[in-house]
Amino acid sequence: MLFTLAWRNIWRNYRRSVLVLLSVVIGLIAIILYDSLSIGMIQQMLDNQIGAHVSHIQVHKKGFNDNPVIQNYLPDPARVRQLLAQQKGVAHFSERVITFGIVSSATGASGVSMVGIYPQQEVQITKIKNSLVEGRYLGDAPHEIVIGRKLAEKLDVGLGDKVVAMASALSGAIGSDVFRVVGIYETFSSEFDKSHAYVYLPNLQQMLEFESQISEFAVILGNLERQNEVQAALVQELGSGYEVLTYKQLLPLLVMQVDVYKETIFIFYAIIGIAMMFGIINTMLMSVFERIHEFGVLMAVGMKNRRLFVMILLEAFLLGISGTVIGAVIGYLIYLPLADSGINLSAFADGLNSIGSGSVIYPILTPESIVSAIFVIPAIAVLGAIYPALRAARLDPITAIRHV
Repeated sequence: MLFTLAWRNIWRNYRRSVLVLLSVVIGLIAIILYDSLSIGMIQQMLDNQIGAHVSHIQVHKKGFNDNPVIQNYLPDPARVRQLLAQQKGVAHFSERVITFGIVSSATGASGVSMVGIYPQQEVQITKIKNSLVEGRYLGDAPHEIVIGRKLAEKLDVGLGDKVVAMASALSGAIGSDVFRVVGIYETFSSEFDKSHAYVYLPNLQQMLEFESQISEFAVILGNLERQNEVQAALVQELGSGYEVLTYKQLLPLLVMQVDVYKETIFIFYAIIGIAMMFGIINTMLMSVFERIHEFGVLMAVGMKNRRLFVMILLEAFLLGISGTVIGAVIGYLIYLPLADSGINLSAFADGLNSIGSGSVIYPILTPESIVSAIFVIPAIAVLGAIYPALRAARLDPITAIRHV
């Protein structure tokens, strides 16, 4: 009976109830869109970093990540290669030689991270091949180089032009070689495009006076949820002379952003909730003051204060749950096309590319976001109705009946 009374009482003042309902619906839509867009941007930044270079797991010599000099090459790469080939959970791996050097053209020079790769291995690890905007990917021929668009613009070179690469060799001498630009790529990060150049691994080994030395193995897992399991197995097998790092350890700032966002999203919930709460308090107070005589009659015929208190809370709860359902449906219908086509923020492309997110953001709506919104909004509605419900429950029946 209380549910029936509460539902009928809501629509006794149609306009006021609709306004409250609209505030709940708009608030929930705002939460869904803001939450999904923020999660999508952060996850996109993380995926871009993983897909551009980092991979899921990297294997180095102990200390290489803190001091990535060529002298810190992997001991016994054949052993690591065999272990990765046999390790369950490892889908693909790629061998790399990495060094910092200078690439120069006739008109300029720039410091870069030179990455020596086997193209057929690396194509399973990174998205560089798919990011090509000019030319082709590396082959097995020496003296070819693939560079980013920003680096090409800085050096003022194009396809077919020659560049000179120099880096410190293993002996301490300066190793150098001439490369022809065969491909130009463009990722979601302009900073990455300025600073990474790819060459054929044996060619870089020769330039650095390496024999068969390798700087790192980049690993892609079949199931990302098994990363800790695979990491622990590799650490146990390889021993203390190696370091096995997951992308969470290699990209701590981005991973921290995800964790910080999960904590701070409740601040946004609180702002929306407080705004709705004041609206609900105002609406329910007006409703209570308009029905003082009616409440007096109900109390006089036997309705207990507790039931009156619960009835008013139910009114707020029904308003909140109705707005939540409508807002969730509308928010999800708005989210679906945005998740498919993305939100084009090309007007802010330079800023977005500098942080590695790209100019098109694809929102991601997680189950946690939906559950949080569905529970938070009705709870806020009930909290907002507590004070008006207490005012009604404390009414004196005689005074209330005489109220005009």
